[in-house]
Amino acid sequence: MAIGPVQLIVLGFRHPDFHGEVIAELERLRQSDTVRVIDALAVYKDAQGEVEVEHLSNLTKDEAVELGSKIGALIGLGIEGEDGMVAGARLGAAVAEEDGQVAVFDDPQAWDVLEDIPNDSAAALLLIEHHWAVPLRDAIARAGGFRLADGFISPLDLIAIGLVNAEDAKILHDLETAGS
Repeated sequence: MAIGPVQLIVLGFRHPDFHGEVIAELERLRQSDTVRVIDALAVYKDAQGEVEVEHLSNLTKDEAVELGSKIGALIGLGIEGEDGMVAGARLGAAVAEEDGQVAVFDDPQAWDVLEDIPNDSAAALLLIEHHWAVPLRDAIARAGGFRLADGFISPLDLIAIGLVNAEDAKILHDLETAGS
């Protein structure tokens, strides 16, 4: 079975006010086979920058530690504090070495996910597989194409190409960056 394109999304929360809407939307997307959440972590960073990690799933803490965190392995963060962080970094490095790749967190230009989370806030780290993109990706590959780059475009940049007006772009921008 082919796996779809996988994306790590990091969502920041200055003052989390959860009412189940995010989980409900992810569940709706899963039921429609649009996306699959491979892994999810909640990261809390106190005012001094100390990090606490909670695995977001229906697994017990012991099961999550036993199975490992895919996000933890990817970014070098374990679910069991400092020891888990070292274990996560080693696992990620071992997997990368087996595949002949440089581990993401060994690259000085790499994205430091934890560093980007502001002190005294929380973040949800979601590792999402995009099921909807599998047929498109496969069609591109059959045509000899490949991904060169990707990224989200700011709503403010959409004004210049006439996709949204300035007022709508500001509203969308404010929604996307609220609390940052």
